[in-house]
Amino acid sequence: MEDFNHHLSALSASLQSIPTSDSFRFHYNLPEFRHLIDQLTQKSQSMLNQIGSSDHIWGHNSSFPVDVDDGYEWMVNANDDVLELVDEVVDEFHRVLMEQDMEKGEDGFFKIKKERKGLILWGDDHGNETKKKVSFHVHTLRKPQYHYNLAVDNSNQPFEHVWLEKEKTEDGERFIHPLEYYSVLDFVDKNSIESLVPVKPPPLEFTPFKLVEDVKGLKELAAKLSLVDEFAVDLEHNQYRSFQGLTCLMQISTRTEDFIVDTLKLRDHVGKHLRDVFMDPTKKKVLHGADRDIVWLQRDFGIYICNMFDTGQASRVLKMERYSLQHLLQHFCGVTANKEYQNADWRARPLPDVMIKYGREDTHYLLYIYDLMRIKLFELSKESESPDDPLLEVYQRSYNVCMQLYEKDLLTENSFLNIKGLRGAGFNGQQLAVVSVS
Repeated sequence: MEDFNHHLSALSASLQSIPTSDSFRFHYNLPEFRHLIDQLTQKSQSMLNQIGSSDHIWGHNSSFPVDVDDGYEWMVNANDDVLELVDEVVDEFHRVLMEQDMEKGEDGFFKIKKERKGLILWGDDHGNETKKKVSFHVHTLRKPQYHYNLAVDNSNQPFEHVWLEKEKTEDGERFIHPLEYYSVLDFVDKNSIESLVPVKPPPLEFTPFKLVEDVKGLKELAAKLSLVDEFAVDLEHNQYRSFQGLTCLMQISTRTEDFIVDTLKLRDHVGKHLRDVFMDPTKKKVLHGADRDIVWLQRDFGIYICNMFDTGQASRVLKMERYSLQHLLQHFCGVTANKEYQNADWRARPLPDVMIKYGREDTHYLLYIYDLMRIKLFELSKESESPDDPLLEVYQRSYNVCMQLYEKDLLTENSFLNIKGLRGAGFNGQQLAVVSVS
């Protein structure tokens, strides 16, 4: 590194003495000068290649382009990457300070935490780990687009639901959601509720579990789902410093097994193998607070859900104390979920055991909660004098959530108005005009 710095300093000093413009073109006709410039060019390219190939700096190989004319754009992108990295570290530092997780020592410096596999760990005076804290963004992780060679459409064009049929309208065309072919009443199963006896699932450690990381495992999962009447689903997503975000994991639980699908590794295969079973109107899909999951499934995998029960909507109709899954787990199952992993960096691979446990808990108990909530809703409908059927209300709300269609946020000439804090800044027209061209 010292040798590199020495050469870099020498190179910088040499560059400052090089003539410019017309004077440069005159001197370049001289063989001695041309030879010197060629040497400096080779040294510059060599050093830039060393910087560009440093995976520990920006996580992917980005050698200096062969065509020197592309060098300016390369330098701009390299600077952007470095500045973004600095910005991420500063954001993380400020977040930790806000949570009072750093202590200022007598020397005036803050104690820095150690980072392991997406988790930030404290150390005491003896080097023992004393407190775990989840990192919402691990800046050393390589971007999934590069690591898994993912094709992500960040163009400023509307999203195309290529798996859906279209129909003509007065305004042009519209996509037809497959759920439109069914009525809400097709999914309400009152007859089975009266004889329903909920069975609490066994603890995680006594339940078969499969981490699906290859196409073979995905096919096996699809085959198993085709044999059941209902299954629970949840997604883990990463949005931080991402234009659209990426679905990182899909958790699925049947009555007897838990599965976690690595949707980064299998992004191009998930839709192909799971699309039909999610769209099958004879199979109940149980999700909690599915508003975002629905559009993420459409955007990343072309998956559209028919026949869903949203326990988040059920908790609202039942007017429960809180609507979160954390509350439902505690209320119905006596399980205390560690929700600090909710905002963890789910791009991390391999997944730590604690994150796998958290992911499984999100769906492991959900079918049992679904049974208990259906019974409560059914009993409520019998006791109530209101003509509104609580169970039907939940299915109607769930139906409406499923009917959403993903729309990409497009940049327009007025997009700058969405800058955080701008609307409350009290800017006049002239000031807003300056912001619009910044």
